Amino acid sequence: MSDASADRRHIFVINDVPDILNLFVDLLGGEGYQVTTDIFSLELSRLLTHVIDVQPDLVILDLMVAQEALGWQLLQMMKMDRSARAIPVIICTGAAQKVAELSTHLTAMNVATVLKPFDIDHLFATIDNVWVPNTQPND
Repeated sequence: MSDASADRRHIFVINDVPDILNLFVDLLGGEGYQVTTDIFSLELSRLLTHVIDVQPDLVILDLMVAQEALGWQLLQMMKMDRSARAIPVIICTGAAQKVAELSTHLTAMNVATVLKPFDIDHLFATIDNVWVPNTQPND
């Protein structure tokens, strides 16, 4: 990936741990991506509105928050919203069993997964593999 193409890419990261968000800012920002973060809350509609307002090129989303699949709920909301459904999503989680349970659904939604703890090269390879410029019409 060229630095020029990375500069145009905007990644939105949603997680419930501020230190993880800061890590993503450092990792992705260091590679030239524009990074926006938000902390998980029970206000999923606020998070969805933030994603829609930002219109990132990719969302990296945690799956489990405090033993609840809030990431899964937010993903479902994104896929049902005309303004957000075309945004590619990577689930980045330590919840391997939950990912296995949802694998058929994630595959059907074309959602990639990266399990924590992750290798940085694997994360960037996954980003490159799912990267599709957000050019689909929002019909």
